[in-house]
Amino acid sequence: MPTVPSILGFGAIAIDDIVYVDQPLSAGKGKVLQSTRAFGGNVATALAAVARLGGSAGFIGWLGSADDDAVLCDLVASGVETAFAPRHPDARPVRSRITVGSDGERFIAYDDDAMLGTAPDFPDEILGGATVLIVDSYAVRSLDVVARARDLGLAILGDIEWSAGPATDRLIALCDHLILPLGFARTASGCRAPVEMLDALWSPSRSAVVLTDGGQGVYYRGREETALWHLPPHRVAIVDSTGAGDCFHGAYAHALKRGADTAGRVAFAAAAAALSITGRGGREALPADSKVTDLLASASAPSAVELKHAQLGTGT
Repeated sequence: MPTVPSILGFGAIAIDDIVYVDQPLSAGKGKVLQSTRAFGGNVATALAAVARLGGSAGFIGWLGSADDDAVLCDLVASGVETAFAPRHPDARPVRSRITVGSDGERFIAYDDDAMLGTAPDFPDEILGGATVLIVDSYAVRSLDVVARARDLGLAILGDIEWSAGPATDRLIALCDHLILPLGFARTASGCRAPVEMLDALWSPSRSAVVLTDGGQGVYYRGREETALWHLPPHRVAIVDSTGAGDCFHGAYAHALKRGADTAGRVAFAAAAAALSITGRGGREALPADSKVTDLLASASAPSAVELKHAQLGTGT
């Protein structure tokens, strides 16, 4: 068997049918410019981003049992290790239909009646060989595996977008690196302002809370930080925002594995996500490490701004 990758993940893996139209989504209708089929899914794309950046990534969610399974072959082609993934003949991907407007915004319609999560008896000896586990909202179906990974010392990076009730509350509690889209953070925290959300979602067991807000940038708090921060967005030409959040999670995990602090992880992930939206599709524009480094070194790269001056204890 191959060496266990440093960064593992399980969750959504999808086949996306993408339609590009000549009008913004707010127009209500538009002419089709191009149609394409692509592979996607939160965790699968995040792991593909890790591999593109030069990291070691492995998918450990359910995959089909056939050796020529389409999503398995795509993961392998993307540089993601699949040798440790449980296999089942009934496993299939989420199917999504995505409409992308002329402004780069998109609407996703999906069918997630599929086997998601991972095998309940997934072995500790494999989990223990990694340092980071990326999970998404579907990890509520395998909470015991997430808990075991946390007990084994893995950093749990949570990409949570919707709630299934108390199970999601437990999943959020298990994530020491909680990275949420601002809209769901508002729902999960019951707060309106980013400062309030960061405070409400913090706990003594957290290493970082990060809130992504698309064109408005990123809000974050880290264990080693004494304040709350806002990183404005990079100014890039937006072609397609599909997969940008997934790229952010993968790049964050890659920077975490390399030992970057919270500010460094967020800056690296934000730059990678910005580059990912300059091309079409969820994975086609995933950047190489050198491209991210160049963008971070550019004169136009944004700097983080403190959200408030009150100093906050990291254990509150």
